[in-house]
Amino acid sequence: MHRSRLAAIGIDCPSEVHEATSAFWAGALIGPAGPFDDDGTYVGVGHVAGREVFVQRIDGPARVHLDIETDDVEAEVARLEALGATRLQAVKTWWIMQDPSGQPFCVVRPQTPDFPGDATTWPWRVGGASRRAAPATPR
Repeated sequence: MHRSRLAAIGIDCPSEVHEATSAFWAGALIGPAGPFDDDGTYVGVGHVAGREVFVQRIDGPARVHLDIETDDVEAEVARLEALGATRLQAVKTWWIMQDPSGQPFCVVRPQTPDFPGDATTWPWRVGGASRRAAPATPR
């Protein structure tokens, strides 16, 4: 069994508009912009319904992606693959994946101090007898 939940909303944008985009979303969400890392790739711009919102500098087109935090990255990735997601790239301790429509999202280790909080507990095991996603256990 493992747990997962929506952790963050990422606003991806090209380098040339990263600063302006960060300032815009910090103002829109009434949150001070602040970098998550030393090189400023990730800038926190506020919270929505208890979830972090950040602007991420990328090489590519602007888009929005979700981060799902979990206490077992491989089990969550396998569960999401059974639902139709595909793995795109392993990065450090997380996976970049895409949903069936091609929208990217990330599966990450716990990022928020209150995890597991309202996370869903999944009776899903990697290598289990069934490869179908099991329904959530209410908590």
